[in-house]
Amino acid sequence: MGDVLTVLVPALVLAAALWALATALKPRDGGMSDADRYQLDLARRSQAHYAAQVQAAMAARARIEAAALPSQNRQQQIQQQNQHPAALGPGTMLNPQLALELQTLVRNGQKLQAIRLLRQATHSNLLTAKQYVDRL
Repeated sequence: MGDVLTVLVPALVLAAALWALATALKPRDGGMSDADRYQLDLARRSQAHYAAQVQAAMAARARIEAAALPSQNRQQQIQQQNQHPAALGPGTMLNPQLALELQTLVRNGQKLQAIRLLRQATHSNLLTAKQYVDRL
């Protein structure tokens, strides 16, 4: 019986030490309980749901406004087109003051500044603005 105890006691001590070491090295959850994790997950899902609802409401409002006010929307489109001509063709009329300023810049050798000014004023692309300035 003494021989069994001399083998069994160190084996139990070794098993207890290994269990304690495994428990100590096990990754921890940061002290967060299951209820806290559930509340955090619920808050995240609620926030995502709210954002989706806001986006859907804004889209629905835009659709309703577009359907209810087609004449006003069309007038706004026409005004925007008049303010920002998409293409600067040879027959396009610019503001006379802008045209004079562009010609002055070109004559002074400041083509880049003229192109930049024309793009800002008309919201045209770089190639169109360059071709227009080259024709001055």
